[in-house]
Amino acid sequence: MSSCNGAASTRKRQRLSEDEAVTDGAQFAGRVGLVTGAASGLGRSVATGLAASGARLVLMDRDADGLKDTAMHCPGAMVVAGDVSRGADMERAADALDALGPVSLLVTAAGILGPTVPLADVTEEAWDRLFAVNVKGTWLALKHVLPRMIAGSGGAVVTLASGAGLAGNATFPAYSASKGAVVLMTRSVAASHTAQGIRANCVCPGPIETPMLRETFASAGDCAADREVFFRARNPMGRFGTPEEVRAAVLFLLGDAASYINGVALPVDGGRLA
Repeated sequence: MSSCNGAASTRKRQRLSEDEAVTDGAQFAGRVGLVTGAASGLGRSVATGLAASGARLVLMDRDADGLKDTAMHCPGAMVVAGDVSRGADMERAADALDALGPVSLLVTAAGILGPTVPLADVTEEAWDRLFAVNVKGTWLALKHVLPRMIAGSGGAVVTLASGAGLAGNATFPAYSASKGAVVLMTRSVAASHTAQGIRANCVCPGPIETPMLRETFASAGDCAADREVFFRARNPMGRFGTPEEVRAAVLFLLGDAASYINGVALPVDGGRLA
C-alpha cells in the first residue's frame, strides 16, 4: 500500500460515523443538564451523545423544528424554543431544569458566525447581534445554571468557542473576538467556582463539517471554492473535522475521567494551531 493510500485509510478510520454515538455506557445516567444550540450542528451532536449515555436534558434553540428533530433522539428531553441572548428565554430553560432534578451539566453550543468582513466594515448592528448571541448568550446560560449547580453537588460546564478564539483571524475578526471572550469567561468560571464543585472547560473547534462552515465558505461569494481550498490546506490533517469528533471531546470534559481538568481551552482542530 502506498503512503498516500495509507494516509487516506488512517483519515477514514479517524472519522466517526454520523450515526455512531460516542458514549461510554451510561456514564451520565441520572445526570441533568442544559444544551443550548441543540437544534443542529455541534449542539445536536453533543445532545444526542449525552442522551445516549443516560443524561436527562433540556434542549434550547431558536429553531423549534430543529429542536423537535433533536429531541427525537434524546429520550425524555424537554425542549425550550428561545433566543439565548434574551434573559427571559434563558430563564425559562433554566426553570425547565428544575423539573428534572439537580443540575450538573451545561453545554453552551449556541453561536453565530456574524460578518466575514474587516473590523472597520462591520456594522454596529451586526457587532451587537454577534456578541449578544455568542457572548451574552453564554453568560446568561452561566448566570442561570451555575447557581443551580452550586445549590446541588456541583457540576461540569463546557462552552463551545473556536480556534478563532485562540488566535487572530483575518477572515472573521469579529467572530474571533467574540469567541476569545467566551474562552476567558470560561476560564474565569473555573477560577471563581472550583471551590463550589464546578469544573469549567472550553472546546475550541477548528473547521468542522457543519452548516456554519458552509456558511463561512458561502460568504466568500464567487471565491467560495477558493476559501474552502485555503481552509483545508491550512490543516495538517488535510481535512475538516466532524461533529462527532468535537462531541467526543465535550463528553470527555464533562465526564469523571476529566476530573482534574479545569480551565482548559482545548483545540479540536487537527493540529491547525500547532
